[in-house]
Amino acid sequence: MTQPAPTAETAAPAEPGSSPRPQSLMLTFFGIHVLGTGTALSSASVIDAFARVDVGEDAVRSTLTRMVGRGLLERHRRGRRMYFSLTPRAAEVLADGQERVHRTGAVNRAWDGTWTLVGFSLPESWRRERHDLRSRLVWAGFGPLQSGLWVAPGRVDVAPLAAELGLGDRIRAFHGEAVAPTEAGPLLRTAFDVDAIADGYRVFLARWGDGAAPGEARDDLGRLLLLHTDWLDLVRRDPHLPAEHLPADWPAEAAETLFRELSARFEPGARRIADEILDRWEPGT
Repeated sequence: MTQPAPTAETAAPAEPGSSPRPQSLMLTFFGIHVLGTGTALSSASVIDAFARVDVGEDAVRSTLTRMVGRGLLERHRRGRRMYFSLTPRAAEVLADGQERVHRTGAVNRAWDGTWTLVGFSLPESWRRERHDLRSRLVWAGFGPLQSGLWVAPGRVDVAPLAAELGLGDRIRAFHGEAVAPTEAGPLLRTAFDVDAIADGYRVFLARWGDGAAPGEARDDLGRLLLLHTDWLDLVRRDPHLPAEHLPADWPAEAAETLFRELSARFEPGARRIADEILDRWEPGT
């Protein structure tokens, strides 16, 4: 599956259990309320919405400004009001997140034994290029197997990633199967921090397991925003490892069930509040 290449800022999730970063919240908010609509939101209405999760006006304004600078949001002036819409790059990243949330799922029961391997060799002086490549490989579900060799379960289309970074002549990609003496289970634990991924799901279950939102959410709009931000951070951290090689008590399925139940509970109220408070405008009209 082709993966969009995010920036380092969009690729890196927060630590499990920590408060979401304002940019993570903002991306999630625009993904829920703007993605696919062709509309922009006024800064005043975004400030109103974020007050419901105890994010202040200064933090909202600075986050919007930073995201414009990073090419994630576009700013539009309409009279005295300022509106913000998604850029194509941000829309692509968010659409990929929605794909993972709603279609791919948290538990991989369909793995056919195929791996994608990526090898690369970059000069020591290319630190930025190396950092960007590693960020994008992590986003696409790869883990480091050994120096210069990364691996992901399943078939991953590496060509768009290599082309976007301009590293096509420095990257070698292969599809194949593991053969003796290599076994899938130990290989997963070498390339991925399986325990940390499981801990992320357990933290989610503990945080949301009583069916109530964390204290900073004042209503269903805030609850849905925090819930989806937490879940997207987990999804971006999880390389969709094959279930057959994971522990029997793997917590992803229980966490996903809880996420879907709470999302269905919060969404009607969140949509109603959004219709009341969000000031929308369609650029070009």
